[in-house]
Amino acid sequence: MYRELEKCPRSLLVCEKSNFENEKSSHDTHVSKHYFNHKVSLVIPECRSLPPKLASVINNFKKYFLIKDLPVYEFLDKDFLENVVWNGALYALSYKTSIDQDNTIALLPSSHLILSVDKDTYEQLGLEGKPSQYNHKQPMRYVVTIDLTEKSMAPGGKRYQRVLSSLKERVPLKSHFLLARHNSGVEGDRVLQSLLARYQWKDHTPVVRSHTLKDLSCPSLRSTDLRGEQHSCDPSSFLEWLGAVSAGVSCDNTATSFTSTYVCPEPNTPVSQALHCTLSGLLLPEDIYSLLQELRRYFDEPKFTSWLSLTVHGFMDSPVSWGDREHGFHKGGENFYNFVLFRNQDYWLHMGTGSNDRCPP
Repeated sequence: MYRELEKCPRSLLVCEKSNFENEKSSHDTHVSKHYFNHKVSLVIPECRSLPPKLASVINNFKKYFLIKDLPVYEFLDKDFLENVVWNGALYALSYKTSIDQDNTIALLPSSHLILSVDKDTYEQLGLEGKPSQYNHKQPMRYVVTIDLTEKSMAPGGKRYQRVLSSLKERVPLKSHFLLARHNSGVEGDRVLQSLLARYQWKDHTPVVRSHTLKDLSCPSLRSTDLRGEQHSCDPSSFLEWLGAVSAGVSCDNTATSFTSTYVCPEPNTPVSQALHCTLSGLLLPEDIYSLLQELRRYFDEPKFTSWLSLTVHGFMDSPVSWGDREHGFHKGGENFYNFVLFRNQDYWLHMGTGSNDRCPP
């Protein structure tokens, strides 16, 4: 059993530190390019309940839709392209499909349609693509990327007709989809509602859960020390602690506990209470960025804590991680990022993926 535990897959973790007010800070880019997010987790030491302004931002996260058995060619409808895809940030992700076993589809807010398909489907489609970077000796999966903003993809053009024919006649791909839209114009709403009316669908509001943790040991963090060489625990240990807190794992290592011998990394500080709040659903980068901006203002008034944490988890089976970078499942499908925000507007940023993915940007 011990030998098996030693075989845990390698992961990739990129760490950087900066200041939100630094003109070269790229925190906004990292947030905006991580398109498909299913969970956000907040940990705020020395806090009992959500401040009203934070609660307001969280309650204003966009609703999203679950549409059943939606054919992919519907995304190429002329009215849908002109009023929904090209006129606002649209996010669509195939639901309950596995990227290492099934055909998975994503429509990015950049108007790129991503088809991650098996070899048989790829050959039947007849569309240009490239082998998945996560193949073994022989290509068994392919990725087709279609830029819907290209002139050749204008409705009525030759390439448009070829793609439409492939998706409608050759291989009529369909899937359940999670779908959300950031910009909602009147005409775009009309066209979207027209699409929904033809299929079985349901709208969802992100689920919010919040509770107070009592008598918690928290890592002692200083913004000047990211690597934990002197005053702070190292990034991996800090993220492990966050995971334990989120999972409700005790960090006390008490003599009566036979479930866990885990302890909070050194150095640490006991706090009387801490807030743990999670959101889950299809969470848009624009809403997450608004939350990040409000968290920055948390320290405008004096607080007992000098830091707080925001963690964002991507969908395990999304065909992309950041931007249009291909995402692989391997053994866990993890792709996430974490901000540690400090009182002086410094921040740490941790970005992690499994060993299959390329290094996060």
